Amino acid sequence: MRNAVAQLNTFVQEHLSGIRIVQTFNREQQEYKKFKEINAQHRKANIQSIWYYSIFFPVVELLSATAIGLLLWYGILQMLDTKPSFGIIVSFIMYINLLFRPIRELADKFNTLQMGMLSSERIIKLIGADEQTQNTGKTGATNIRGKIEFRNVYFTYQYDNTKKDADQNWILKNISFTIQPGEMAALVGTTGSGKTTIIALLNRFYEIQKGEIMIDDIPIQHYELHSLRAKIGLVQQDVFLFSDSIYNNITFFENGISRLTVEQACKSVGLHPLIQQLPGGLEFNVQERGTQLSAGQRQLLAFARTLVANPTIFILDEATSSIDNESEKLISNATQSLMANRTSVVIAHRLTTIHHATCIYLLSKGEIKEQGTHNELINKSGLYKKLYELQFENNL
Repeated sequence: MRNAVAQLNTFVQEHLSGIRIVQTFNREQQEYKKFKEINAQHRKANIQSIWYYSIFFPVVELLSATAIGLLLWYGILQMLDTKPSFGIIVSFIMYINLLFRPIRELADKFNTLQMGMLSSERIIKLIGADEQTQNTGKTGATNIRGKIEFRNVYFTYQYDNTKKDADQNWILKNISFTIQPGEMAALVGTTGSGKTTIIALLNRFYEIQKGEIMIDDIPIQHYELHSLRAKIGLVQQDVFLFSDSIYNNITFFENGISRLTVEQACKSVGLHPLIQQLPGGLEFNVQERGTQLSAGQRQLLAFARTLVANPTIFILDEATSSIDNESEKLISNATQSLMANRTSVVIAHRLTTIHHATCIYLLSKGEIKEQGTHNELINKSGLYKKLYELQFENNL
């Protein structure tokens, strides 16, 4: 029954979150049929559980009544021979009730025990799961300058110890580059080339299989994990907001961030005019996943959230891909000041936004195929120039 409840809850949660997709593809009737099937399994499990109860309790009551009946029959026969007293018979009847009362309660306790065992089994699996990253570092990242270096990095999400390195499905292959403190580097390439994976590895969301990733000439494994991530500001394409106020979504419940700092951050990214129009201002509740805000507004809020954290390394993962031209201008102005004196890594599909990058790395199939400034890559007449011309033609 608990497994059926878990399946039902999962189905309902997914389809409520994706209700627009269901409606867009006219899948209401088909998904409703699936719901009825899952709900039928849940109902069947409940009925089966109740059926067990309906068998167990009458059997226990029948045994109890039979025992009392046999006791009375035997006791009366003995009383005719004047052996036991009436009080002894009454005492034995009470003893029988004391015997069968725990047996009646056993079913409820056993059911509770099964529910607890099922829940604890899931918790133990979660706790016992192997972590992708181990927080073994002891070095604090408080005063890092922001130098980033990848040395011959190889990575795959599914590493097979039984295979040779040449047979592994490498997502990144022999990635090497260096970004000096305060520089802006750009990662470009087609979908699936490994751009976002590089960002994930820099944040130590995964561990590499070969090579070395260093910040300020120290391997990132040597840094304390919380300290390292506190110095890396990440703005992703898909912004996640909690069902809470704008203020709490920006500060993320960090008490050390003042309200004045939040207001200044909102002004820097162009979010302040929007906040003034909302009822409650910074206390306006954005609802689940920020449904009360547009995609561009959610992106601006993510910029403000990163800005108040004051990171040393700033990462933009296709952060302007879902923003209109007006919002992009606001963000471009804000990011110029935001990137000042910070090491910046930008993943961009719009090549026009990275003209001023110190170095551009073009990735293809997990390898760096070209690198250089915008003008240098254009003059090479390679893959970068083809991507740029293709994008320029599409924008005409």
